[in-house]
Amino acid sequence: MSDSGSRKSLRMPDDDEVFAIVTNMLGANRVSVRCMDGKERTARIPGRMQKRIWIREDDVVLVEPWDWQDEKADIAWRYSKQDADQLRREGHIQSG
Repeated sequence: MSDSGSRKSLRMPDDDEVFAIVTNMLGANRVSVRCMDGKERTARIPGRMQKRIWIREDDVVLVEPWDWQDEKADIAWRYSKQDADQLRREGHIQSG
């Protein structure tokens, strides 16, 4: 089955954003993420996302690391499972 017809144009990271995988739910609107730049960060779920978008472990998200504290970040976007699978196929995300 050819996949070229089903490719969606996905939101890609801006200059200050990186792909990340949620590794742990910390509570208090915070999650632990493993970023594709090799760093583990504590990411904050912003208020505009808290009620509308549920974030779970193993979700693929886009995070924006803080300038002043590199070990922290804000979640900018969450990808659906299908979108995350497409990002993995295209090589943007390394699993495990």
